[in-house]
Amino acid sequence: MSATSAGAFRATVDATGFVLDVPLIGAAEAAGRVLAHWQDGADLRGLPDGRWLLVLPEPVGTRADRAPGLPLLGRDGALVAVGTNGAQAAAGQLLLTTAGLMDRHQIAVLAKLRPADWLDPAGLTLHRLGPVGAPAAPEPVLDDRPRRPAADLRTAAGIGPRSERARRLTAPAGRGRPRRWWSRRPTAPGARGDRPRRWWSLPRLPAPVGRAVAVAGLALLFVLVGLPLLAGLVRLVAGRGLHPSTLLTGLLIGAAFALRRRAPGTASEASAPGAAEGRRNPGPSWRSRLGGLLARLALRTPAARLVRGRHARYLRELTRAFEQRRWEDALRDAVRLSGQSPEAERAWLSLGLPRRFAGPLRPTPDAGGRAAAVSPLSGPTVHELLADLYRKAAEGLEREGRIDEAAFVLADLLDAPAEAVALLDRHGRGAQAAELAEGRELAADLVVRLWWRAGDRDRAVRTAYRRGAFATAVERLTATDPQSARELRAAWAEHRRAAGDRLGAVEAAWPDETLRPTVAADLRDAVALGGPARGRALAHLLALGAGEATRTLALAVLDGDGHPDTTGRPALAAALAGLPGADRAADRELATAAARAVVRDGGFGGSLDHRTGRALFDGLVKRADPLAAADLPRPRRSARPTGAGWAATAADRPGTLPVLDAALLDSGSLLVACGQAGVRLLGPDGRTRARWDVPADQLVLADHGGTALLVARYGEVAEVSRLDLATRAVRRWTALRVRQIVPSYDGRQLITVDADGIAVLDTLARRPTVVWRELGGDQGVTGRIARTPSGCAAVVVSGPAVGAPLTELWRWDLPGWELRSRTALDPAAVTGATVLASGRLIVPDPDPTREPGRTVLRFLGEGTDSGLTVQEDEPAAREDGPAGQGDEPAGLTADGDHWAFSRALDGGRGIRLTAGEGAASAPTGLALFPGADRSPVRVRRHGGAVTYWQRGGRVLAVAADGSAVLANLRVTIG
Repeated sequence: MSATSAGAFRATVDATGFVLDVPLIGAAEAAGRVLAHWQDGADLRGLPDGRWLLVLPEPVGTRADRAPGLPLLGRDGALVAVGTNGAQAAAGQLLLTTAGLMDRHQIAVLAKLRPADWLDPAGLTLHRLGPVGAPAAPEPVLDDRPRRPAADLRTAAGIGPRSERARRLTAPAGRGRPRRWWSRRPTAPGARGDRPRRWWSLPRLPAPVGRAVAVAGLALLFVLVGLPLLAGLVRLVAGRGLHPSTLLTGLLIGAAFALRRRAPGTASEASAPGAAEGRRNPGPSWRSRLGGLLARLALRTPAARLVRGRHARYLRELTRAFEQRRWEDALRDAVRLSGQSPEAERAWLSLGLPRRFAGPLRPTPDAGGRAAAVSPLSGPTVHELLADLYRKAAEGLEREGRIDEAAFVLADLLDAPAEAVALLDRHGRGAQAAELAEGRELAADLVVRLWWRAGDRDRAVRTAYRRGAFATAVERLTATDPQSARELRAAWAEHRRAAGDRLGAVEAAWPDETLRPTVAADLRDAVALGGPARGRALAHLLALGAGEATRTLALAVLDGDGHPDTTGRPALAAALAGLPGADRAADRELATAAARAVVRDGGFGGSLDHRTGRALFDGLVKRADPLAAADLPRPRRSARPTGAGWAATAADRPGTLPVLDAALLDSGSLLVACGQAGVRLLGPDGRTRARWDVPADQLVLADHGGTALLVARYGEVAEVSRLDLATRAVRRWTALRVRQIVPSYDGRQLITVDADGIAVLDTLARRPTVVWRELGGDQGVTGRIARTPSGCAAVVVSGPAVGAPLTELWRWDLPGWELRSRTALDPAAVTGATVLASGRLIVPDPDPTREPGRTVLRFLGEGTDSGLTVQEDEPAAREDGPAGQGDEPAGLTADGDHWAFSRALDGGRGIRLTAGEGAASAPTGLALFPGADRSPVRVRRHGGAVTYWQRGGRVLAVAADGSAVLANLRVTIG
């Protein structure tokens, strides 16, 4: 050793880490030194020769001869041992001298060690703090619902107001007119009920009776008054030498104009602020229909020539203005064309000029959904003439550089918003194009791309999430702007990461190789979740070149025992088939183990079809050891008997803790809410793996299984906390005043029911924020909302102004909340019924034969109504007794499309459970809860398992396909 090296080992250095010689000093001594020098943010890794590498976040001054190990110095991102020449060190490397030779290691690929595994808290006394005082008051809910942009191209183009003549011809009646003395004065909602009833007021009658009385009164009035007046007018006209048809023509024209002017549905009304989004077009009103009929009759009279002449004169003047390029007059007085030919539309004749521009000239969001009115000048020839004029005008305006006017012609006059968007985007009007595309509900990927390129990236991300357009938007951007596509992909991954969806973040970033290193932390968290998430994460880590520890864990999963759904073995094998490892030798070993596991399990699980499973297995065999692969048969999955269901008996006695909610996680652990006793994470054997002293009456699980919301009810207020199942950290979120919280969510948006209807809250916001609303007004939800990741359903009661309330079963598609069906229901059938997310209603109905112990479950709603007869108890096992004094219903519950019908057996023998999925022709399973009280058995579907629990402290979980019982245990204090 040189004098310089010897001096370095006696000097005081700023060490960035240490190398501990574990084979020399022993693991216990090395662990003590690590804990003594541990800092927040430190990292501990294992070297191939058994030594440990301790990396500190900040340099620490220490004497080299008194350090816990060989000191390391930081050199441009590398670690160099004292006495080693670090001139050739590269960032991320460790250089040290061993036996006179220089060793070089990549720090990132070294096995990571966890000092937390060394701690044993068995001898510690835990003091847990409980809540003190009353629960927090509910926080005010913010409203951040998406607003439809109002792209006002008329103002942007600088087009002035309409001429007085055009305004008189096209303005709708009733807007801006003085109130007549006979007009009914408007009253505020509810004002009628506040006024005292006058002596002349008639009693209110039921709706059918009231309508019949009104029709009879009008008919009597016409006979007594209308007919004599009409006969007198006819005699008066005939006495003056005029033909009676003249009177009939005048009456028809007047009535047609009056009804047409009073008909609702103008453009301004359709685009008024606060109009409900997503409503169906109600179609022409009775006034429009009657006005159209009278107009057709008027056109069969001599007055038709006057009407057609008026319209033809308007058309000639409009054509002349376009041909003379008087753009101001032409655009101000032009009439909007519909996107399809007039004869293909469901329209009604009007004697007035078309009123498509009755409101402001701007691309209203529902412009494409209004029914067009047909005038005497309408027809294929006129339609083609105007379309040709507008096309030439748009081309001329673009050549002159008047882009706003050209976009106005395309979007409003020709009803071609996609062409207007392309025009604006072509000329650098990105924000304006994005507003128009979103307002006209063009393709979601187009809207996302335009907002992203316009610089409003938060709006682009929200739109992509709400309309499920991340993937298509990235693909669309990749062809034109790869850098923006990469940035959008990174934002997509961050969006999923913030929602707790680790594997979702990996799937979003993985196609771009430059983004793969950014998801390493997400993969490690996914491994901690266990189950299928762990299997898929391990395959990705091996593809990134993870070290020996990851390979050893993957082999342990493939060679281990346990049910495939909870161990994640099929998911790991399927992921390995598509993701070869970075180390070829290790990949061959893993492919061999994966192929053996697939043969042992009989395939890759039920999520893959036969052809896909066969292709994946062939891929594994090609990379496996040839000698081992030659002896492997093809996997064969054992077929279950047709109609066979699972059967189980729960624990023989209740538990010692109440179970208010439960769910079997993908890892095989059971998450249980025990009310004020907190939340527990139990293993398959019933032992407590983790415990949180957070009161919870309800669990709201994310679809991806990474997070859960813990809900504690205090009267009308619900305290909500967020649990990260990967890090096992709990953080309080908010307090809400809601009537119902749906028991599952997508990791970000939570569906609730409050006094105003359905409210969707953003759980990642610091304060509760409404991002979407459904229903409201006189509409409300009765019963529970059923939800799956792809849709939800609920029973909605609407209170019309006249008649009895309307009860319907509504079904939406998620996440966009597109209303797919509305099925009318008998209000009497809703009592005791349960909703399924597929749009069906389960109604328990006693067997018409009155045989004790039999119930018919009727399935109502979409599709054909059906029924399922449930035999709750075998006749030989029943106690003798009078008819009708046997089993009593305990309840019908559901989650998503899975339902559970439980019935209390007589004599206190417990509860018999019948389980099913959808409108099945036979139950999927049967279970007995011996000695249970009469509280119903509840059900939850999450991941690959269905969990059933009873408040008495017993939990039963089965595989989603009914192939195995995954958990059957009591919840106790110990």
